[in-house]
Amino acid sequence: MTRNRASFAIFLRDERGATVIEYGFIVSLISLTIIASATQIGQSVLGFFQSVADGFNR
Repeated sequence: MTRNRASFAIFLRDERGATVIEYGFIVSLISLTIIASATQIGQSVLGFFQSVADGFNR
């Protein structure tokens, strides 16, 4: 019984899983930031090329 209790206490003190979750959260926030930035840049580039195309069509 004490062995089970000791194993459970070690399990509760183990923080490796929490660290992995924190790193995963950080990576997901960075990924969302990159996606949002790429979308904004894409819209700007699209507008630029659309204005260039309109200039050729006149």
